[in-house]
Amino acid sequence: MEAVVGLLMLFGVSHGVETYCDGRKNGAHCCRALGGTVDIQLMKSTSEIFRFQLLKNELSVLTVRNNTIASNMRHEKFLFIPSNGTFRINNLSRNDSGNYSFETFDSDGTSTGKRTLQLIIQAPVSSVLLVSECLSQGEMRVSCSSEGGDSPQYSWTLDGRTLTDGELLSRNNEGNIITLKQHVSGHLVCSVRNHVSKVFKEERISTCVGILLLIAGVLSALVIFLVVGVAVICAQRKKRNNKTTEQKEDDQEVMYADVRVVQQQGQQVEQRAEVEAEVEYGQVKCSQRSHQTVPRGDDYMYASVHKVRQFK
Repeated sequence: MEAVVGLLMLFGVSHGVETYCDGRKNGAHCCRALGGTVDIQLMKSTSEIFRFQLLKNELSVLTVRNNTIASNMRHEKFLFIPSNGTFRINNLSRNDSGNYSFETFDSDGTSTGKRTLQLIIQAPVSSVLLVSECLSQGEMRVSCSSEGGDSPQYSWTLDGRTLTDGELLSRNNEGNIITLKQHVSGHLVCSVRNHVSKVFKEERISTCVGILLLIAGVLSALVIFLVVGVAVICAQRKKRNNKTTEQKEDDQEVMYADVRVVQQQGQQVEQRAEVEAEVEYGQVKCSQRSHQTVPRGDDYMYASVHKVRQFK
């Protein structure tokens, strides 16, 4: 039995996991990681104790009488080692958390002593993520988030010291999100811990003023490029419209009219009319110069019109 105990203790030490918990003091607290093992030292020796029992939340977990185990609720989970008075709980779960009481009795059944122990089982914090962002007025918001871990608690330091009121603008209720004032810079560390683990994440932060100026410069450059681009596009469109107008102005139309009057029965009255068509910016104006003899009687008038389009 002692060889088995030695082997198990060596296994725990080789993985860097503490399993020992001293339950010989009244009101002791033991905190262990979820899925691990805890060895609770109940006494040095069982030889002088007639009967004792271990209760969890008033339910019997272990009862020993005359060095004989009278009851053990779950043999695969619990193990008692009489030689050194150690009670082991394997594969710890959150249900194993609670208040334990250890009580001893003499042969008459009279209680000779009682002690209490609080056992806390928590999942350890596995990793921490630190994210910072600049706000519109130059402040910096920093958030610290952790994966896993029961009941994590957050703390912050800047250059190895606690943040002061002159540096800290605000903090949320959980303590994992803080807002720093404009002038704050340095080595920022967020620590996350619970009863069974402690991890931290660090980041070198600079003031947001320089960053905001850089962003403003970039935005200004983008606005200038946009204005120049719009101006170039408008100039190209205007140039194309001017070319179209010039092409329309180059088109001209000239209209000629030749009017003749023919008189029947050998009578002929000549009428000469000239109609000139003037082209002015796409509009036709007609001016008439005539020298005519008004036809008589049954005279007939014939006219032919010719339209010619000229291009320059």
